[in-house]
Formats: sequence, C-alpha cells, structure tokens
Amino acid sequence: GIPSLIDQRTGNAVIAVNLPLKDVVFADVMSERLGVPVFVDNDANLAALAEHRAGAARGYSEAILLTIGTGIGSGLILRGELYRGAVGAGAELGHTVIDLNGPPCQGNCPNHGCIESLASGTALAREARRIAHERPQSGLGSALAAGREFEGSLVIELAHDGDAAAIDAIKLIGTRLGVAIASFVNIFNPEVVVIGGGVMGAGELLLSAARAEMLARALPPSRDIVEIVPAAFGVEAGMIGAAALAFDGLTQRAA
Repeated sequence: GIPSLIDQRTGNAVIAVNLPLKDVVFADVMSERLGVPVFVDNDANLAALAEHRAGAARGYSEAILLTIGTGIGSGLILRGELYRGAVGAGAELGHTVIDLNGPPCQGNCPNHGCIESLASGTALAREARRIAHERPQSGLGSALAAGREFEGSLVIELAHDGDAAAIDAIKLIGTRLGVAIASFVNIFNPEVVVIGGGVMGAGELLLSAARAEMLARALPPSRDIVEIVPAAFGVEAGMIGAAALAFDGLTQRAA
C-alpha cells in the first residue's frame, strides 16, 4: 500500500499528493525485484479493507474510513466491497472541498479548502499555533514561548493535560471534520464512519465534536443510523489490509 492514486488497470502509481511519485510502474517493478506476484493499492484503501475484514467496520456492508495524520486518507466499503471507482483512483474524500476560500491544500492537490487542509494533523498544528498567539497564557501559549515544535501530538498532549486552548483547537478540527462527514453521510448513507490515524490520539475530544456537527448537518434517516467510531488498528492497518489484498489476488489467480 502506498499513498498514491493507483491505476488498477496497470498497477501504476499515477501521482501522490505528498510524495514525489508520478507514473511509477510500481507493481511490475516490485514484482521483478522480489520475484513474486505484487498487488498494489492505495494505503488508505488497504486500511479500510483491514477495518472491514477484522476491525471496527467488521459486520457492516456500508462503511467509510478516514485516516487523519499529516493529510487525510480515505477508503469506502459499499455493498460489502472495497470501492475504487472506474480505474481505481476513487474515494479520495480527503480532497472534498468544504470552504472555497480555505487554505491551499498540500502537495500536488490544486484545491483550496479541502478537508485535508482544514482538518488534518497539519491543520491542527496550524490552528493551535494561531490560538497560542491569541492566548499566550495558555498551555499552547507557553509551548510557543518555549520554542517547542508545534505538531498534532503536542496539541493532543496538552489537551489531555487539560489545557483549554488545546482542547478548543481539537474541537475546531473535529467540527470541520463533522461538516465533511455530514456530506459523506448524505451521499453514501453509511452504517459506520471509522476514524483512524495519529490525530485519533485526541479520542472523544475529536469524535464528540465531529458527531455533534454531523448530526446538526446531515439529513435523516441517514444521520440517525450512522455511527462514528475509532479505528481498531493503528499503524498496522495498512499491513493487515495489504495481506488481505495479496490473499484475495492470489486466490483469484488460482481459481
């Protein structure tokens, strides 16, 4: 699994938002070097596959996975199957625009106001720094004055220690996430939305804000049945999903 748009017709890594990958014949190159069949997919797709087979989305036929770290990855389970779109590059929900006048997205994405630019770990650090300037007496303000590096992990640490400014930063990110999830709920009518990635270290501080905003914006009956839950797997999710992908691919070849 790699963080790239994958053309499933060829196994090529077409383009990656945050990595210098473009038109890499990934499956063929790796198969030649390793001497074994290689199956390639987007890393968030594989995390979704893992959560559906054995994690928080197990038993659901309609599910969405969002992985929130430096960026926002996503995967869709529709009618019990991983959805990839016409050529395998679908389900890039992290690049859904929720603010036309929002900040520019990262890397190769040409958009402004994507949820990746507004609700990722990178966005959390940016908003926390802004709040630290506005509230210098807060824990965030003290961290800024001390020259500490502003990352999502620092904000989460301070929030768990009870710093109101850090808590507000996380709730802001959760609210923005909820705006996007409301749209996904209206479009896909999922049974469950699974949230993973490093920012999920914030736990219910993030999830409660996302749930509240989703409930305020999504339409019934979809909003009434959907659950928003933490992922079961951490950094291993992609590896578990990759194993499932390889198993499925080899099984199909042997059939």
